[in-house]
Amino acid sequence: MATYAKKRTDCYCDNLDFCDCSSQYLTSIPSTLPRQMKGLDLSNNLIQGISDDELKPYENLRVLRLYRNEIVNISNNSFQSLQNLEELDLSYNKLPSLSPAWFGGLHKLRRLNLLSNHYTSLGEKLMFSTLPSLRNLKFGNLDFVALYKQDFDGLLSLDELYLNISHLKHYTKGSIQSIQHIGHFTVASNLTLLPEIISDITHSATWLEIRNMTFKNREDSEAFVLLNDTTVRTLMYKDCLLTDSSTARLIEIMHTYKNVTSFALEDSELLGTGHGLPILKNENSSLLTIIIKKLYIPNFFLFTNINFIYQVVPRIRSVTCIDSKVFLMSCHFSRSFKMMEYLDLSGNLLTDFFLQSSACYFDDYGAWPSLQTLNVSRNLLSSLPKVSRALSKIPSLTYIDLSHNMFSDSAMSSCIWPKNLKYLNISDSKLKLIDNCLSVTLEVLDISVNHLEEFAAHLPNLKELYISDNRLAKLPIRAELPSLTLLVIRKNRLSDFSRTDLAHFRNLTKLDATDNIYICSCQFVDFVKQHNEVLLGWPDNYICDSPSSAQGVWIKDARLPILMCHRTLVVTVSCIISILVVATIMLLCHCLHCIWYAKMTWAWLKVKRKPLKVSGRDICYDAFISYSDRDSEWVENLMVPQLESGVSPLRVCYHKRDFVPGKWIIDNIIDAMERSHKTLFILSEHFVQSEWCKYELEFSHFRLFEENNDTAILVVLEPIEKSTIPKRFCKLRKLMNTKTYIEWPSEEEEQQLFWDNLKTAVQPEEYPEAKPSP
Repeated sequence: MATYAKKRTDCYCDNLDFCDCSSQYLTSIPSTLPRQMKGLDLSNNLIQGISDDELKPYENLRVLRLYRNEIVNISNNSFQSLQNLEELDLSYNKLPSLSPAWFGGLHKLRRLNLLSNHYTSLGEKLMFSTLPSLRNLKFGNLDFVALYKQDFDGLLSLDELYLNISHLKHYTKGSIQSIQHIGHFTVASNLTLLPEIISDITHSATWLEIRNMTFKNREDSEAFVLLNDTTVRTLMYKDCLLTDSSTARLIEIMHTYKNVTSFALEDSELLGTGHGLPILKNENSSLLTIIIKKLYIPNFFLFTNINFIYQVVPRIRSVTCIDSKVFLMSCHFSRSFKMMEYLDLSGNLLTDFFLQSSACYFDDYGAWPSLQTLNVSRNLLSSLPKVSRALSKIPSLTYIDLSHNMFSDSAMSSCIWPKNLKYLNISDSKLKLIDNCLSVTLEVLDISVNHLEEFAAHLPNLKELYISDNRLAKLPIRAELPSLTLLVIRKNRLSDFSRTDLAHFRNLTKLDATDNIYICSCQFVDFVKQHNEVLLGWPDNYICDSPSSAQGVWIKDARLPILMCHRTLVVTVSCIISILVVATIMLLCHCLHCIWYAKMTWAWLKVKRKPLKVSGRDICYDAFISYSDRDSEWVENLMVPQLESGVSPLRVCYHKRDFVPGKWIIDNIIDAMERSHKTLFILSEHFVQSEWCKYELEFSHFRLFEENNDTAILVVLEPIEKSTIPKRFCKLRKLMNTKTYIEWPSEEEEQQLFWDNLKTAVQPEEYPEAKPSP
């Protein structure tokens, strides 16, 4: 989108192809617009004139709209550079006259609108002779007074000719006759000249539209007698005023037509009460179609006798009467339409009761025996079962439009529809339930714009289902629709659909599921990407609503996290990695003795929580013996008896005898060591392999350094190489390097000295010292 600003104006150009400069208070044509543009809208501005050079830069223009300005002057060469121009609109300006020089080079011009200016005629020169491609022409205004024979010279065929000549004073007979073919001829003329104008188009026009005219008397309609022998197929009144008299005469005339097949009455008013009835002869009229739109009858309630109409309608095949406040067709009137195949009563005041009356429901049926299509949308219908029963006996009825009504929300009872019903439209009717009120003969069903949360009907012949703008959270898989080929389920609450869902519709070839609130799971995204050949509107209108990482993204471009899409694989890999990590940690713990250090840390914490000093009265033993169970025989059978006997027996503690049963072993060790003056460590190869000995050694080392108390006594039961001591026994290494230890002699004669030295080392200070043996 490009914007071109000039002072207080802004023109908006779409891809530099069409520029909209309307309603910008422009007083001249901007000169800064893109040269390659093909369309320019300058309507609703204040332009008063167009010079020779203003449009020269825009030679690629195909559409130029200058309506509703203040143009009073156009130079002769203003449009000469626009050789590609196809549409020119100069309507609603103030041009006092027209010049054929304007159109001299516009050989491709197809549409020209000159309505509502101030010119009074087309001038003396040939106005349109240089426009060989012209197909749509509109001209005339309230000041236009004369139309001459040469005015249409050069025009042989028009798709549309619009003449606003309501104040015409002079018309040269045969003026329009020079045009050999007119597709749609619209004229707003005065009644005096209307017969001559109709006479000139009788054998050239296909559609005759009479606009903005008043027909009060019978003779005002006489001009239409000329259409008895004509090429005109459609006669239309638009924005006209009629009375009983003029209408009666028009009906009489149309009843004699042999070629006109359609009559339309739009946006008109009928001032009458049904008097002045037409006198009809027994003739076969060619009229087959009647179209009435927005007909206003102020005194419709005063109509008392329309029996004449029964003579007109038997051959009518199509009737349209919309937005005209119709609330009833009498049963007798309905039965008179023997050949009617199409009836449109939309936008009226029909209720359930009046529709039943119109369909002769209370009079043993018989209405509209040939009717195939019925449109009663936009009425006051409220009960679908009543409507279905009212129409059930119309044998040929295949198409029913009940949309835009207000059907009740009560549970639907079973409905009885015409036996040949194929198409049913109940859209925008506030329905919450419909399953039990549908015909199994249906082939096309439209229930869009309702309040349906579920659809589970059994429709074996249904081929097309339109169920957009409802509240469905999933495809209607509960419904039995074996013949369905098209499903339109736009603007519902679908979060996804799967292969299994689509498998319920084995003949489905087209699915329109756009504009839903899709939860883009991995399975759904993968499925849609691989099976989108049936999707209408793919990919532009299929957008993720969640997860947040994909919100607003086209489903075809959705990239979801690996964890979401491969959860099983991720969990499996994670478990394997976790197992490997745990195994590695356990292996490292085993190799680095981490478990042992963890236990030791806990023991340290236990020690730290206890008081560092123990009062003298709490000392129970002279020594606590720390030894390996494998050395128990030497300790218990030899060492303990030696220490606990003699002149000054010692009180020793060892675990097999003195630990409190049921108490945690760590607590027993700590309590024993704290309630002992000394701790004897019986060192051997077995000792360094014992974890409990390590705890006892660590605690003793703690007391040595933390309490500054020399409590540890090392007894080497057998020679130990320091290099063979495990690294985790770092405290033992330190103690052996810093403290004197006692070795157990292998010779028996030296053993007594060993016991004496040991007792001396263990002996508390308040006891007499033991003399070592010589």
